[in-house]
Amino acid sequence: MTSQDHILDLLQNVKDPEIPVISVLELGVVRQVEVDADGKVVVTITPTYTGCPAMDVMATDIKKELVEHGIASVEVKQVLSPAWTTDWITDDGKRKLKEYGIAPPEKTGDIRALKGEAPMVPCPQCGSTNTVMVSVFGSTACKALWKCKDCLEPFDQFKCL
Repeated sequence: MTSQDHILDLLQNVKDPEIPVISVLELGVVRQVEVDADGKVVVTITPTYTGCPAMDVMATDIKKELVEHGIASVEVKQVLSPAWTTDWITDDGKRKLKEYGIAPPEKTGDIRALKGEAPMVPCPQCGSTNTVMVSVFGSTACKALWKCKDCLEPFDQFKCL
């Protein structure tokens, strides 16, 4: 009998197609894994934002990983509620994002934005906080493009949602 823990172990191998160093579990898009008495597996995922083009690839990769490991019946469902939040990215996932060169989101929203002040985003390359947002949209809609004024490197920042 296939266990939920076994499925979760296998899902660690399924990477975000846009950020190949982080798994779908670390990204927090996997909301639920169910295994019924007949061995059918249902994996429920939530997109990082509505219309995220990576979700179809993630669903295909989840099915492929499970089928390749002997799970004959797999269904991947997408749900929009509750909406995905960056709070669902694991601490290990945030560490991997930073190591990959993407500034991870803060645990909660930056209060400076409510006060009309610029947010402070540390550069994942050198750690400097002497950074500036270049564009509210980075390589994907869930990231913003920043530049470090010290090391001069551009970098994406996962927006806090």
